[in-house]
Amino acid sequence: MTSLLRRILDDLAADETVLDELVKVARSESPEVARLPEAENRRHIQVLLSAALRATASPDGPAREDYTTAEALGADRAAQGVPLTDLLRGVQAGRTHAARVAVERARAAGVPDDVILETVLDADRYTGALEHHIVKGYHAAELQLSRTVRDARTQLLRTLLLAGHPPAPEELRRAGLHPDVRYFCVVSDISDPARARVLEQALLEFGGVYGLVEGRLTGLAARSPAGVPLADDVLLVVAPAAPLTVLQEVHRLCTAAARLAGSGYHDLTALAGEIALTAQPVLGGLLTTALLGSLDPANPFHRELAGTALAYLDHGQRLRSTAEALHLHPNTVRYRLDRLAELTPLALAENGGRVLDAVRSWWALHRWLDAPG
Repeated sequence: MTSLLRRILDDLAADETVLDELVKVARSESPEVARLPEAENRRHIQVLLSAALRATASPDGPAREDYTTAEALGADRAAQGVPLTDLLRGVQAGRTHAARVAVERARAAGVPDDVILETVLDADRYTGALEHHIVKGYHAAELQLSRTVRDARTQLLRTLLLAGHPPAPEELRRAGLHPDVRYFCVVSDISDPARARVLEQALLEFGGVYGLVEGRLTGLAARSPAGVPLADDVLLVVAPAAPLTVLQEVHRLCTAAARLAGSGYHDLTALAGEIALTAQPVLGGLLTTALLGSLDPANPFHRELAGTALAYLDHGQRLRSTAEALHLHPNTVRYRLDRLAELTPLALAENGGRVLDAVRSWWALHRWLDAPG
């Protein structure tokens, strides 16, 4: 009776009519599978059916090469863009129909139900094992494809932002960018790949391309990401939208701003003064020496005077605002400013004065207070 059943299964595997039915069932149950050429569906089903029937006839179950073939089929579907759920829906529909046909033929040939049941259960177990390897191959290929796409986009970002010359229009389009669109350059302080993926997912809501550039999660957003949620310790600098041709310089400015700013969301233009002044360290040193050379960095009183003057400039050279910020009486602020004016040539006119004089004073004070010692 076992040999009869095996012959029935062999005939089933070779029956073109049955194969046609299985292809039709799989395609009807899965529209995504049906978008592939019918010959491709036929190859897929024939391989799986033959492997399952071979495994049923063998005491050792599926052979290693059958598992490898199943993984290759899963990888093919991933590369073809068929969603895994649609792939499995087609596989399972064909699997159910094949079992039904096998039972009908075995009963018609007089095979006892207990033998049929045992064989069908074996075949189902082996088919399930093959299905597991289809999923395994699909996920492996999906991961590889994801890495390939990610690597390509990251390399394109590096070319744009570091090399400074736009890739070919077709390369840009493949990455989801357009040569004539202006993008918001985004630079974070995140270098850990796991944390970078979390922020990247949030930024993808605003369109664009993201990746690790110079060790930081960086990207080009299609829309302003001003509303992106950030963890408390995350820094994000965003530049106004700019054409691709100037993004190398914009990226350089964003990176400089990221070194200066603290956690949170920062508009690049709000840090313009700090960035410009920091870019001239030698000039800043000369200015500090010229304006504050008479102060002693180790003298707490001198540091108190300089800190008060810096706060005064930060609050628009207004006594009352500065006093409120420092929790001091306005007369105390005035006294400190007067004492500093006696020691240095700083321009600290109240409620006005030349803007450039105020900039020079702010730059010198900031640098002097930040200097070691």
